[in-house]
Amino acid sequence: MNPPELVLFDLDDTLFAHRAAVEAGILRYTATLGEPYGRLEAAALGGLWHDLEEEHYHSYLAGRLDFEGQREARARDFAAHHGVTLSPGEARAWFAAYFEHYVAAWTLHDDAVPCLDVLEAELPGVGFGLITNGDLAFQRRKVEAVGLDRRIPLLVASGEVGVAKPDPQIFHHACARAGVAPERAVYVGDRLRTDAIGAAAAGLTGVWLDRRGQTPAPDDAAEANALGVRRITGLDDLAGVLVG
Repeated sequence: MNPPELVLFDLDDTLFAHRAAVEAGILRYTATLGEPYGRLEAAALGGLWHDLEEEHYHSYLAGRLDFEGQREARARDFAAHHGVTLSPGEARAWFAAYFEHYVAAWTLHDDAVPCLDVLEAELPGVGFGLITNGDLAFQRRKVEAVGLDRRIPLLVASGEVGVAKPDPQIFHHACARAGVAPERAVYVGDRLRTDAIGAAAAGLTGVWLDRRGQTPAPDDAAEANALGVRRITGLDDLAGVLVG
């Protein structure tokens, strides 16, 4: 492939270590609560909280819940799993207390900054941007907290644009804001269909960051292959794919 003019990244679990912060946050918070939250092993607690985030956050993206509503639903359902009933106000307070522990664990993946350094050196003049599904103000808070705003000037969030990945409009919107044609842009993300296939279908080069060695569904694998999606297992591999 020709060297790109623009490299766009997903935020959560691509550059920002979201899942690690979520798991650390829920374990630290439930440790302060004691029984009945201490009956599950750490892996089961983290897995349950992750599954509820997937369920309710996607309800938010689909417009079935607002941003605060999905947070309340996650807290309510997690507590209910432990036999605790929370009122709406109690669920909001519960989530707010958890959130402090989550924020305390915010960090970047170890390979994020080195990847940006290498790309800047290997691709002089390349632009960087972020496309994320979520609330703009909240995602900006994370970006600024970990210092990504000093390296990546462009932040596009579905909550601002009105469409979410993998809708091609959000990819085209980001490219237009950067002044770069989609075919001269690359998008890197940890979700095969939402990120890599979505970007490739929109005319960008899609790169799937498969940190966990997943086996994609046959239909996804076939579509990714047809669209020329690239697969990497860490951001250390990205420069080789783009410059190679």
